[in-house]
Amino acid sequence: MRVPIAVMRGGTSKGVFINYEEMPEDRLLWDSFLLDIMGSPDQRQIDGLGGGNSLTSKAAIIKKSKMKDIDVEYTFAQVSIENQLVDFKGNCGNISSAVGPYAIEQGLVAASAPMTAVRIFNTNTQKVIIAEVEVENGRVKTEGQCEIPGVPGTGSPIYLSFTDAQGAVTGKLFPTENPIDRIETRNGLLEVSIIDVANPLVFVKAEDVGLTGSELPHEFTVEKLRELEEIRSAAAEMCLFSTKKEATVKSPAVPKLTIIAPPETYLDVNGVERKVDEMDCRIRMMSMQKPHQALAITGAICTTAGAFLTDTILNDVIQVENTVLRLGHPSGIIETKVDLIAGHISNIKVVRTARLILEGYVYTKNNYDYREALA
Repeated sequence: MRVPIAVMRGGTSKGVFINYEEMPEDRLLWDSFLLDIMGSPDQRQIDGLGGGNSLTSKAAIIKKSKMKDIDVEYTFAQVSIENQLVDFKGNCGNISSAVGPYAIEQGLVAASAPMTAVRIFNTNTQKVIIAEVEVENGRVKTEGQCEIPGVPGTGSPIYLSFTDAQGAVTGKLFPTENPIDRIETRNGLLEVSIIDVANPLVFVKAEDVGLTGSELPHEFTVEKLRELEEIRSAAAEMCLFSTKKEATVKSPAVPKLTIIAPPETYLDVNGVERKVDEMDCRIRMMSMQKPHQALAITGAICTTAGAFLTDTILNDVIQVENTVLRLGHPSGIIETKVDLIAGHISNIKVVRTARLILEGYVYTKNNYDYREALA
């Protein structure tokens, strides 16, 4: 099959964007279709469009919406590299930042200068995201002075607003109904906080898992990653599944294990010194059982919300002093901004950049025409 696609970078991720109309009409064929396109399972994804990394093995399916006050509906897919699996349980905030530009460029949303607001309904989480995209001469503006850690160069800023994002996957702010849970590990009882805002995260203190909080992705040992996955799968078992094994196999993407530590000067992946007074905490996140090279946007949103909650382990690490939170991750520092109404979070905003890289066709190895599939 020859399928029209676009390849876009959104924030620190890259993915294949497909119009909903080009997807197999039989929803049961979606997994095989996306695995085929990305070249999975294969660590190099040599026979597809995947980049051999969880940050570049993603897909976004976009549909013009008929819902009231919604412009487009967006389904995110995390395509496994090593397994015959596509995970639709959570969303990717970085990929979300490219949905607005894609919708405008594809004519799904009318361009309106100087800024076009695109209201996006994420089907994975059943939540609304508002993307504010700069427009110039009827086209998405890509050049600008906005710089984000983990992406070379600069671009036009895209403002993402996450509203009412709690309970995105599990339906609950605290999936276990507890601000703090205790998990039995090989080293004894471990305190964690499982919070679901934009995506569910399981937070652990760096010192409680034998880490400093300044580790870079290449410094995590295989044994340490195995230990962290045991913690993550135990948390997934508590809020999503009946066994740890089932949690690892069926939900490798969420909840995401997130390591937090107090501010401290460290060197990022580019050797740049990130100073203690430039951040409110250090954060290291796992993505599909491997260290994230930067920080997932949904992770930043969830961490920001968690910092304003009480009685979680984040309260021991993050001292909230204003409505801007600075999170120190392996590639630099990301800032989020909170809008408060009567002391409660109404909106969390983050700035990203995005860019169209390729527009054309991908050729699949198999035929996914639903009429033939059902014949």
